Amino acid sequence: MPAVKRTGNFTVVRNTDLTPRHFLLELLAPQKLPEMFPGQFVQVLVENSPSTFLRRPFSIHHLDTKENTIRLLIQVKGDGTRKLRQLRPGESVNLLFPLGNSFPIPERSDVLLIGGGCGVAPLLFLAMSLHGKGISPSILIGARSKKDLFELEEYRKCGNVYITTEDGSEGEKGLVTDHSILQKEKLTWTAICCCGPDAMMRSVAAIARSHGIRCEVSLENLMACGFGVCLCCITPTTSGNQRVCMEGPVFEAGMLGW
Repeated sequence: MPAVKRTGNFTVVRNTDLTPRHFLLELLAPQKLPEMFPGQFVQVLVENSPSTFLRRPFSIHHLDTKENTIRLLIQVKGDGTRKLRQLRPGESVNLLFPLGNSFPIPERSDVLLIGGGCGVAPLLFLAMSLHGKGISPSILIGARSKKDLFELEEYRKCGNVYITTEDGSEGEKGLVTDHSILQKEKLTWTAICCCGPDAMMRSVAAIARSHGIRCEVSLENLMACGFGVCLCCITPTTSGNQRVCMEGPVFEAGMLGW
């Protein structure tokens, strides 16, 4: 559904390191948060960073309507994210929100969520939303190693969690698509929701297609404006070129020719 765009200065509640490359930024909204949905994202203004000219997009990782806070799961990649990692409680940061479309909420509980790397970011919000509706999803998480896994207990509150690590230090060894739950002769989930590296999502989409399962993927295209003006996040679909920040970031994999 279309997002009603707002902007505001959020106050940093806490900034927590999860791994050497990931941190969790919890932000208090200046006024009551509007209704937001799993898969939507925000654009963060990075101030006092001379090399960072554009806002940075981040999926909404967690939403607490009672506390009026959101959490962003951020991977350190450059000067902008390094600057955000330095924010301290009490400081403010400007957000444009909420942006993009969202994952559809299925009617049944036989849904599988798959996240690879920082692609798990929108899936906690989705898992919590499903859990709140009495749906217990299966959740498959892939990472390089055990030290790159985080917040597993939060996911386990929402459903059964399965893990792969490339070095075998936690869960099954291999890529997320190598996990034994995806190797059965017949998969029975009615929907798969996925976010992560492009190659991983394409592989997941192929598995889903071979079993006749609807697959929703959240794209991570580079975005400048976040509201459809700059056209730098265009992706080809069966309905023509579409803007990931507006018509996405969530697409049914078949629309992408996957």
